[in-house]
Amino acid sequence: MARRAVFLDRDGVLTRALVRGGKPYAPRRLRDFRLLPGARATVGRLKAAGLAAIVVTNQPDIGNGFVARSAVERMHERLGANLPLDDIRICPHRQRAGCACRKPKPGLLIEAARQHKICLAQSFLVGDRASDVLAGAAAGCYTVFIDRGYPETKRANFHPDAVARSLPGAMRLILSRLGRPA
Repeated sequence: MARRAVFLDRDGVLTRALVRGGKPYAPRRLRDFRLLPGARATVGRLKAAGLAAIVVTNQPDIGNGFVARSAVERMHERLGANLPLDDIRICPHRQRAGCACRKPKPGLLIEAARQHKICLAQSFLVGDRASDVLAGAAAGCYTVFIDRGYPETKRANFHPDAVARSLPGAMRLILSRLGRPA
């Protein structure tokens, strides 16, 4: 039987993105890697509602040589120790690599769905960038955009199903959609 899932972007959704010049960046050092307030409780509530919780994150700093894969793996060990996650999927490739796993392509979601027997049409994607929403939409998920106010240009085909100001706000939208009390 296929399960439902919530696919979560990492930086800016679960963890603090480092914003420079209005643009969000992934932390490159473990000491800069911090959970956002409410992340643990929010993911716990989503799991209690019967959703698998899977992180899907682009990490081009690995492919660009700015951070070692082992440093990102240590960050993910910390993430997994603090959040009830079912899986963490990364695209380590450079921005122009043309791979199928880099969001806005849906490869990370499709592979996770295949491995975990997830019905994408009954699942959710929560992200803070247009590429997250586009990947979720391409996979057939209900998309929730966390609007952090980044000044980056939104693409013409950027149409999230819902907009929230925070991860707890996104959780309330998802629980409401599932017919569960927020």
